[in-house]
Amino acid sequence: MRRTLIATALSAAMLLPAAGFAKTLKWTSQGDIMTLDPHSQNEGLNIAANLWVYDPLVRYNEKFEVIPSLAESWEQVNPSLWRFKIRPNVKFQDGTTFTAEDAAFSIKRAMQPTSQFKSYVAGVKDARAVDPLTLEIETAGPNPVLLRQLPSLGMMSKAWSEKNGVTKPQDFNNKEESYAARNAMGTGPYKLKSREVDIKTVYVENPDWWGKPTKKGNVTEIVYTPIKQNATRTAALLSGEVDFVLDPPAQDLDRLRKQVKVVDGNEYRTIFIGMDQKSPELKYSNIKGKNPFADVRVREALYRAIDIDAIKKSVMRGMSLPTGTMIAPQVNGYTEELGKRVPYDLNKAKALLKEAGYENNLEFTIDCPNNRYINDEAICQALVAMWAKAGVKAKLNAMPRATFFPKISNDTSIYLFGWGVPTFDAYYTLQAILHSKGEGANGAFNYGGYANPKVDQLIDAIKVETDDKKRTAMIHEALALYAKDFGALPLHDQIIPWAMKKNVNILHRADNRPVIEWVKID
Repeated sequence: MRRTLIATALSAAMLLPAAGFAKTLKWTSQGDIMTLDPHSQNEGLNIAANLWVYDPLVRYNEKFEVIPSLAESWEQVNPSLWRFKIRPNVKFQDGTTFTAEDAAFSIKRAMQPTSQFKSYVAGVKDARAVDPLTLEIETAGPNPVLLRQLPSLGMMSKAWSEKNGVTKPQDFNNKEESYAARNAMGTGPYKLKSREVDIKTVYVENPDWWGKPTKKGNVTEIVYTPIKQNATRTAALLSGEVDFVLDPPAQDLDRLRKQVKVVDGNEYRTIFIGMDQKSPELKYSNIKGKNPFADVRVREALYRAIDIDAIKKSVMRGMSLPTGTMIAPQVNGYTEELGKRVPYDLNKAKALLKEAGYENNLEFTIDCPNNRYINDEAICQALVAMWAKAGVKAKLNAMPRATFFPKISNDTSIYLFGWGVPTFDAYYTLQAILHSKGEGANGAFNYGGYANPKVDQLIDAIKVETDDKKRTAMIHEALALYAKDFGALPLHDQIIPWAMKKNVNILHRADNRPVIEWVKID
């Protein structure tokens, strides 16, 4: 009996260290995860959350270098054909085996009309399984950034998708509900445990994850709770209710730096104002029978009426990098010259409006999210006040991001938007934002309908150009033409602070996506 008790005690003691490594990360930001469908909504938080469950073929390391994930190696067979070797013996969370057929299915799924992930499969002509462990991706021509398109594209089970009627991505903009919107099943480091929309989403560690032997962090449970109010998020962190805040309020940063850990750096996301330049008559405006935003003088006037330094100082509390272009400094194609802003000039703005025939008689409604970007609603409030000084009456229509994104896709006159570049190459922005609306990813997020044939021609050439010098020169020319047209009104690149308890160690990333499997809690 004594030997049995001793053996039992020793066994229990041996289990204690393992139990001690079980760590829960409770974290928050101002908006909820919008959908669990990994190919439905192309938005930063949504992508981060879905990649906890759905592994991509390749991923980024800490330096944003492309490294293997579900594909353990690859080769470019010819300029238009890539061949990937699939990692063997990888299991989905239902116990089935991940194969090249699942990968081909996932890529084709992301190409479908309801997908918001067409930018990540831009240039892809076909994806096919050669055998269970060999995938081929055929492109329409040379694609210099294919590998950098893939880290955001999660791989799904073809059988699971067919079984649950989700072979097509959820049509989020048209408010479609689907099984994949509230359920998830992939090969990733975490499994979905529970989902309460706008309340709480819980994930637990996947004990059979293929990457567990080299996992860097010790988080075994993720509890995500959206908290809209700035003061409440700060209070939750200081009280210990949460461990990590993705978007601490700028006005609370000085206090937070004294009590918790705050890490910050610039994001690859540019905040800008988009305008409907295509409609014959501008919606939500007092101007009937024509569209003021189709006139470049009006667009330039709105730009020149923006006191960006005041926004940086008073709204962003210094946490922004004013810019005159559509890409951030760490994105391939950026130059300081492109980043220079057209000067703030209220008198010039008034003169342009008068010349265009809109002196003190232009009214419109600006759509703005109130829980997506840092101080988004406050930025819009500042813009409304600044435009008023130029004789323009703007009405603010602020709304949660889940309502905002579907609305601006087809029902807006002017809006605040943010665009990040997960490929770290300007083509991602050029194709989705600057290119005129067309097939696939062309103009997929060009909600204002901007169109310039010369810009389109340059973007189409950039897509297949493999000579870096020629390609970069074309990127510069396209961005310069867009700036000359005032195709959008760039404001600033976000500086993103992350706030956390002192015992939480999270690597700050320019994509504003915490990689939870790297997180260590002391």
